[in-house]
Amino acid sequence: MIAASKLVKKLPQGVSKVPFLSNSCLINQSAIKRHFFWARKLSISTCTSQSTYANSITSSSVKVSWLYPIFLILSTPTASYQVASSSTQASSSEKEDVDEVLSQILSAIEITPNSSIEICTFHIEKLCKAKKLSYASRLQQSLHNNHIFLSPHAYNLLLEAAGEENDVDLLLQVFKDALVSGVPLNSTSFINLAKGFTKMTDSVLLLRFVRELSELTFHRGATVVNRIIVAFAACGQVDKALVVFNQIETLKCKPDLVTYNTVLGILGRTSRIDEMLQEFGFMIEANIVPDIITYNTLLNNLQKVGRLDLCLELLKEMSERGIQADLRTYTAMIEGFGRSGKIEKSLQLFNEMKLKQIRPSIYIYRSLVNYLKKMGKLELSITLAEEMSARLPELVSPKDFKRKD
Repeated sequence: MIAASKLVKKLPQGVSKVPFLSNSCLINQSAIKRHFFWARKLSISTCTSQSTYANSITSSSVKVSWLYPIFLILSTPTASYQVASSSTQASSSEKEDVDEVLSQILSAIEITPNSSIEICTFHIEKLCKAKKLSYASRLQQSLHNNHIFLSPHAYNLLLEAAGEENDVDLLLQVFKDALVSGVPLNSTSFINLAKGFTKMTDSVLLLRFVRELSELTFHRGATVVNRIIVAFAACGQVDKALVVFNQIETLKCKPDLVTYNTVLGILGRTSRIDEMLQEFGFMIEANIVPDIITYNTLLNNLQKVGRLDLCLELLKEMSERGIQADLRTYTAMIEGFGRSGKIEKSLQLFNEMKLKQIRPSIYIYRSLVNYLKKMGKLELSITLAEEMSARLPELVSPKDFKRKD
């Protein structure tokens, strides 16, 4: 990142650093407090003339100075301009306003370099809340051109606002800029991207964008495309997620183990079991070696539809590949056989799990106790319930299964 001090545009001599403070747009103390009371405590005395007011600003904290340019934009009525796409069209006056804000930001960063993220995020957040997306987009582009990149939070604010306004052009541009800048995007960024496509039925634009991203990030493998697939599925847009997956062979990046595990999970959760098994077959044909996640995904979804014979085959295949069954593996198997009334097989698997010193969960104990009661094996259910109570402190609880972003 280039030092902000080298990017600051010096103002011509005699030009005020707050040029818009004229008689027609003076900002009194109460107005500032009403808009910015939560951001900064201002100690500006009430002024009766423009010169006195300007002097009071000069004597104020440096941190306060970068609030003023944004106030001018925020005070501009939204209806004063119309845009077909807020990311591509802007009036000349808008450009001047944004250039002024940029100049003030660069000046503030030069004085307090450590506040660059705070300053930029403040301006972007205010513009997004005021639905001044055209201004926000131009400001983000200007900062980007000056090698000043926003924080993940600021990018997410822009992505969310663009999605809410159905401004797909802005949505895609901001996401691409964030990705290219190297800013570590989190799952929220990808979710915001996916939400922006909720009302779109044509997948052509999506596929074109994914192709562009794959060319920009091919050195990362399929990571970005994988996260896009996950995000669309999480937003309930399963068909779009699968459209992206089906086109991945034509991209520079190729599907990897994570890609297939993701798609197997999507197909399983949507009860498309035959398609899930088909993709598993394609995965093997592509010489991609399955892991414990692959098998657990298959087992969990197969047991839900009663395909226990296939579950046993997969369990055997896991062993042949040297993949050790874990708690999730046994949970799926025990649950499947218990639900089908084959409680003896469930108990056999439960004992096998304990022999392998795999720490059981509260869920497994409760399931077994419940199924034993249904089968009329009350004495055994009581014994197992007592064992559960005795081992309670050491059992795996639901919080141990929570995923981290």
